[in-house]
Amino acid sequence: MADRNTANQQGAARFSAARPLRRRLGVRVTRLNQVPAGTMVDLPGRGRTYLVDIPGPDGAPTLILLHGMVTTAMLNWFPALEELSGRYRVVLFDQRWHGHGIRSPRFDLDDLAEDVIAVADLVGVERPILAGYSMGGIVAQLVAHRFPGRVGGIVLCATTYRFRETWRERAFHGGMGAFGRLTSGAASRRVTTIGERLPGLPQISWETGRLDRWARSEMRSVSGWGMARAIAELGAFDSSSWLGTLKVPAAVVVTTRDRALPVHRQLEMAKLIPGAELFLARAGHAACVLETDAFVPALLDACAAVAARL
Repeated sequence: MADRNTANQQGAARFSAARPLRRRLGVRVTRLNQVPAGTMVDLPGRGRTYLVDIPGPDGAPTLILLHGMVTTAMLNWFPALEELSGRYRVVLFDQRWHGHGIRSPRFDLDDLAEDVIAVADLVGVERPILAGYSMGGIVAQLVAHRFPGRVGGIVLCATTYRFRETWRERAFHGGMGAFGRLTSGAASRRVTTIGERLPGLPQISWETGRLDRWARSEMRSVSGWGMARAIAELGAFDSSSWLGTLKVPAAVVVTTRDRALPVHRQLEMAKLIPGAELFLARAGHAACVLETDAFVPALLDACAAVAARL
């Protein structure tokens, strides 16, 4: 990577903790002192995305963090970065159709899985640990299935292995699938248009230091049309036929107050993965940002369990 990237990485290793100040409308408001610096990178033959690479201790395992839907890499993972970077080299990037991620004609989970391998190649890591949140956990499963020799372990957080179980779910995702197919062209154009309007790099208001304003700017980088298409793609995902064949160290962080993805299905997923260790976070689906006191300790324990088995 370029000299600029190296400088960014060195600066990224030293960032101050974000300290909770108060809550407004139920959202934790945080003052940012310094955030890890990132840069735009080219994934050969695939496109450009925003990537942050925090060196961590010498010889530490590498974590690649995969964010959830309707968010960005930094917005999803920022509350955990200081703790994680004290133990691992941490790499995170914006996935397709999110933030400063790749603007492509289609949203396809296979493409997202291949992007992860391209990122691993770019940063020079043969077998990283993949930690995925919600949509990111689905991508992590798929990478471990399709590229077993390139994955050191997986940490699956607030995610699932299938969506269409009840009749309501089948009706909803069937409808979203039909809608997604009809509007795929419009979704792609809208995603591209929003991408063209974004600044060269994600912007943070240092004048105010307000996380809520920064978070809103991050979310505005995501297209509603694009997310409808992404939901349609995710709704067809089902790893039940091959999840039991995974042979990588695995840990599952279950968000026990989750109303978006049923808790029992998160537990089923953990049971299907051979040797998977289970960790509980008493929090809802947005725990990565709104209930970090419950989520981050469970995440750290899950990552440590997988790293110990490498």
